[in-house]
Amino acid sequence: MNELTELSYALDTFYFLICGVLVMWMAAGFSMLEAGMVRSKNTAEILTKNIALFAIACTMYLLVGYYIMYSSGEGGFLPSLGFLIGTENSVDAVLAGGEDAPYYSMRSDFFFQVVFVATAMSIVSGAVAERMKLWAFLAFAVVMTAFIYPVSGYWTWGGGWLDGVGYSDYAGSGIVHMAGAAAALAGVLVLGPRKGKYGKDGSIHAIPGANMPLATLGTFILWMGWFGFNGGSELKMSDAVSANNVAQVFVNTNAAAAGGVIAALVLAKLWFRKADLTMALNGALAGLVAITADPLSPSALGAALIGAIGGLIVVAAIVTLDKLKLDDPVGAISVHGVVGIWGVLAVPLNNGDASFGAQLIGIVGIFGWVFLASLVVWLVLKAVMGIRVSEEEEYEGVDIAECGLEAYPEFGVKK
Repeated sequence: MNELTELSYALDTFYFLICGVLVMWMAAGFSMLEAGMVRSKNTAEILTKNIALFAIACTMYLLVGYYIMYSSGEGGFLPSLGFLIGTENSVDAVLAGGEDAPYYSMRSDFFFQVVFVATAMSIVSGAVAERMKLWAFLAFAVVMTAFIYPVSGYWTWGGGWLDGVGYSDYAGSGIVHMAGAAAALAGVLVLGPRKGKYGKDGSIHAIPGANMPLATLGTFILWMGWFGFNGGSELKMSDAVSANNVAQVFVNTNAAAAGGVIAALVLAKLWFRKADLTMALNGALAGLVAITADPLSPSALGAALIGAIGGLIVVAAIVTLDKLKLDDPVGAISVHGVVGIWGVLAVPLNNGDASFGAQLIGIVGIFGWVFLASLVVWLVLKAVMGIRVSEEEEYEGVDIAECGLEAYPEFGVKK
């Protein structure tokens, strides 16, 4: 019996770690997507942001974030403050068995959670691209990953007050994606739009990205990484029920992404008379965000429909935010915020244990906290160090101003 218990523990730990690796690979997806969607003169800077924010997220969550999120009192509002990630499960505790016995390593849990934190922060990166100071962004990343995200994470996955009211969010449509979008929205409001994006007469000028193949590659990488994002959130697979659940989650995640692509592409064709690639890419991501709140309960067809609705919503949201002069170069607020809300609200449609009331409370609680806390941090950074590059630096590109190099230096060679 002990051998079976130990083998089960090892298998679940290994599965958890591999899913964490898949989610970590999403950092590459965000990097490629964002690098493709910005102009070539801003590519090196956004790549620098993505690798630096990942390192900052991993370090700050190790130092304080994980403790805040998972060591605070049950049902509470204010988290406990502390450092580091605690001790590992003892072999004796694992082999003792029983309902309270751990079924995966504590270190694997930390690793899986830390890559989620980095995902939330990556959402902010694309929305504030092409006009923000690099070091102001990284300073915000410190606060976001050490404190802002872990507090709302404690309220939900950490057993805090939102968990107590019955808020349900399997893999984080609200906890991760909407939270990242709320922080991004606060940043965009304080930062303002890129120069030339909106005319004084109310006109909207498209600013095309430099590398659509790269953006498409990034989307496929994110699609692949999402299997770890949602699949790992089952937490185990060493028994028949869990294994079946994981398979269903994978199927539903894929179906939702496909539904999002098709719906967004068809709507773009009807609306703009063109098969808009950027809308198709965002449709895939919208489908993935939409199903993340509950990738287990729906049927595969139901998941495809949830993803398709997400794909329709994201097209409308991108157009609407542009009309409101909220400049988001990659559509992150629409994909992760607006569709994240849809994903959270869709949970009770298939899950009888969830209620619309609890889901609405969760949306207001998470969005309100992250947006207001982020707004304060952005305003403080603006006052202390400034958050926007100069007009001249924005015109020349932030690669040279912030990084001292170009991603495509041959373009600037003079003969």
